[in-house]
Amino acid sequence: MPRESYAQNPPRPPADLELLRKFDTPTICNVVELFDVRSRIAGYMDKRIQACYPKLPADGGLRLDRDLSLRRPADRRQRLLGLTEQIASFAELPGPPVVVFQDLDNPVASATFGEVMCTTYKTFGAVGLITSGAARDIDQVEVLNFPCFADGVISAHGYCHIVQVNLAVHVGGVMVRPGDLLHGDRNGVTTIPNELAAAVAHACPELAAAESIVLDYLKAGKVDPKGFDQRARAAKT
Repeated sequence: MPRESYAQNPPRPPADLELLRKFDTPTICNVVELFDVRSRIAGYMDKRIQACYPKLPADGGLRLDRDLSLRRPADRRQRLLGLTEQIASFAELPGPPVVVFQDLDNPVASATFGEVMCTTYKTFGAVGLITSGAARDIDQVEVLNFPCFADGVISAHGYCHIVQVNLAVHVGGVMVRPGDLLHGDRNGVTTIPNELAAAVAHACPELAAAESIVLDYLKAGKVDPKGFDQRARAAKT
């Protein structure tokens, strides 16, 4: 399959990306819903894709895609060339890369990533990794503060090698393409429509403020249905 281009996705202002990182992924999902551009049960990854390090804060970046096979043998040179091709393509992205793997094996045969792979990605500027496969080297990767999402943990890497890079992949029930904007934390991973990135970023504080009207009332201690209704109405305006 041919490589896909990132040219259609303009550079994202760093301030917008930083603003998105200040909010959790459920808030991002709630804000995307307000624009009514897709079904409310589309665009986010399903429960198979879990945060390996739930205590890490939310992170977001542009996706960089690849297919991966772990059952078919490949020599070490082939594996390293695949990694080199990945990090060389980071410069093509209009923002910080999130490396996303579609594991071609079903069921998952062995681990997609470990310490060396994640250290390499972070050193060359990546801000996270998502795979429909498994993780390993959990303790060693944790100290890198490098957010990772996977479908479980397996101790061995098998015949892990990269088949293709920079193409659309299917992960966690979502088809995502090179240059897509992702946001993930301990709640899961969602896509953000590129054309709405700035609008979503700047709407998040407004939504949080609206929710605070209700939450602050509930936490105050003296509540009644009438008071709750007043705050709920105020939050919607």
